[in-house]
Amino acid sequence: MASSSYSDFKGKPRLPKFASPKRYDIRLKPNLQSCKFDGVVLIDVDVVSPTKLLVLNAADLNVDSSSVSFNHKSSSQATFKITLDVPSDLVALSNMPVIEEKKEGDLKTVYFEESPIMSTYLVAVVVGSFDFVESHTSDGIKVRCYCQVGKSDQGKFALEVAVKTLELYKKYFDVPYALPKLDMIAIPDFAAGAMENYGLVTYRENALLYDEKHSAAANKQRVAIVVAHELAHQWFGNLVTMEWWTHLWLNEGFATWVSYLAADAIFPEWNIWTQFLDQTTDGLRLDGLSESHPIEVEINHASEIDEIFDAISYRKGASVIRMLQSYIGADTFQRALACYIKKYACSNAKTEDLWAVLEEVSGDPVKELMNSWTQQKGYPVVSVGVKNQKLDVEQSHFLLSGSPSDSQWIVPITLCCGSYDNRYSYLLKGKSGSLVIKDGGWVKLNVDQTGFYRVKYDEELGAKLRHAIESGQLSATDRFGVLDDLFALCMSGQQSLITLLTLIASFREETEYTVLSNLINISYKVMRIVADATPELVDNLRKFFINLFEYPARKLGWEPKSGESHLDAMLRGELLTVLAELGHESTLNEAIRRFDAFCADRDSPLLPPDARKATYTAVMQKVNASNKSGYEALLKVYKETDLSQEKGRIIGSLASCPDPSIVLEVLNFLLSPEVRSQDAIFGLSVSKEGRETAWKWLQDNWDYISKTWGSGYLITRFISAIVSPFSTLEKAKEVEEFFSSRMKPTIARTLKQSLERVQINARWVQAVQNDNYFAQVVQELSHRN
Repeated sequence: MASSSYSDFKGKPRLPKFASPKRYDIRLKPNLQSCKFDGVVLIDVDVVSPTKLLVLNAADLNVDSSSVSFNHKSSSQATFKITLDVPSDLVALSNMPVIEEKKEGDLKTVYFEESPIMSTYLVAVVVGSFDFVESHTSDGIKVRCYCQVGKSDQGKFALEVAVKTLELYKKYFDVPYALPKLDMIAIPDFAAGAMENYGLVTYRENALLYDEKHSAAANKQRVAIVVAHELAHQWFGNLVTMEWWTHLWLNEGFATWVSYLAADAIFPEWNIWTQFLDQTTDGLRLDGLSESHPIEVEINHASEIDEIFDAISYRKGASVIRMLQSYIGADTFQRALACYIKKYACSNAKTEDLWAVLEEVSGDPVKELMNSWTQQKGYPVVSVGVKNQKLDVEQSHFLLSGSPSDSQWIVPITLCCGSYDNRYSYLLKGKSGSLVIKDGGWVKLNVDQTGFYRVKYDEELGAKLRHAIESGQLSATDRFGVLDDLFALCMSGQQSLITLLTLIASFREETEYTVLSNLINISYKVMRIVADATPELVDNLRKFFINLFEYPARKLGWEPKSGESHLDAMLRGELLTVLAELGHESTLNEAIRRFDAFCADRDSPLLPPDARKATYTAVMQKVNASNKSGYEALLKVYKETDLSQEKGRIIGSLASCPDPSIVLEVLNFLLSPEVRSQDAIFGLSVSKEGRETAWKWLQDNWDYISKTWGSGYLITRFISAIVSPFSTLEKAKEVEEFFSSRMKPTIARTLKQSLERVQINARWVQAVQNDNYFAQVVQELSHRN
């Protein structure tokens, strides 16, 4: 090491190991006008082997070389001592509590307690004008929720969730929260949803604030889940930190899974584990691409990190953790986690460290099982058939593109036969296997959808499952699973769209939120594919879906009923939105009537929060170049509200307009100073009619978009939202050509994934066009009530 030179380390993502930083004493003086800061830092370094140089990592810092000096002294233990010089009328926060403030005229110096051992990426400083609400846990931890002045009431719900969640995690991990206080703060301009800085968690406003009068039930649930997610990191991520970004999934997948555990304990009436299926589905959709990546992905440079904050790290990660918990049992899993956290507290850990502890506590082959899920991309589809009371299963790599692959997994299979009393478990270690079962009619694999795989039933079993759904024999999670698996198989060309629509017709009396929510999402996709494949059948298909969704929508109505459930409130909004997008005339007319009343009086009871997104979408369906009054009225509401959730609802509905000229206006509005740059991505879901316009807009504005959003993960949303909905190979080629000279590491993976989705859509369109019976079946289904 003694002969190393500067060039050996320049541009490397990791610091060399001959010097280990132990303590940072940082004093900062922010300038809130120029958005820059001055500062001084003293770093205690343990030099563990001879070297002629030290290497520091820094971004966007100008270092005065004449101020750099070295002293010899012994150092204490990976801690942070923060001091701030700030305007005396502002609030200054950091990870630890304030120990002293000294005022001198318009400035004050704020001294914070020294932190315990923690990672550099968790250090936080906030300076500004804020109000707060405060509470305490039973063991005296002070918990505060900070927000913009005048909004403190909107922090009460998150505060209540935080206190309950800290109590719950202390018990679950069998380790107390490690700091003397926890602050959570809503920041108006914040690109991420939230960030788990130790003791000072930062959030977007829409992820922390809840307004009793104007927030929807879906907003309330998001706040609870995000708070529980970030507080899980105080143990899993902050107390025990990943060894390197390759193990990011361990942080994010675990926090995602455990946030549902906490939400279920605090709000059992939300049926949150059924809703967890949305997480699994998002993971399965992305991981069904050839251009996916393993959960444990090699990170060689900082520029690659942003792209792995995706549905693989979060949602597949959470899903395989749930699968493992289901396999080894909840109690054993909890005991092992508590051991793991105690063993690696205040240090770093790798994925295999967790597997080793789980294996030791459970006695199960955890490492062998889980390596097959974390170290290779993708997942299997398990094909199943029954012959002479023998169940035959066979696994193959499921790819939406239909491409062949010889990957295999160790698959924990669960199944029920004819009843939930007849349960079987089976660990499929090879390509195929079989199991003797009692003949009980229907067979459902992957009970409660706890496994991260698809199931393909033979024709006979598929028909029995349809009957089981119609006669109310399957649980909501299993109804969801049968539907979602068949949808994916249909997209990949392994099943026909006729088979999918026939199954969907079995859900005529469906009332469960999560199942209907998935049916709604599937309807959007199927409508677009059919519009591209056989436009003459769109009206018949629209009629079929309207018939399906009218029944539950009529039951729920437009206004909240006394004592109705949280899930009904969320469902109302989604049903009314899909009926509006399907052009259901009575929904559109009622929405516009209520919107007019709302425009005249913002406190009108005619437009409850849960129905607003649907109403705004309905308004935009009637807008065109010669009649823009509805659009202008919505922009007025947008400009007058200071609730970020309301702004998000409006932005999310504007581009659903079927007039391409209005879509262009909306997209240009997203780039205006009226829209916070972090929120622009919410407005990119354009109508089918606006796809070409959006693509041309993206090309025309790419230089500006790349410059404005190019340094973070938000840039990827522009590409995936605008490119993925296309369905011709010609368009894929056009997109590829445009980006060939504009490629950057931050967008490479997303672009490949988006192009693959276009190719998958193109294949699906072709399959529908080649199906000679499709027109007849759609016409028949459209006339059923």
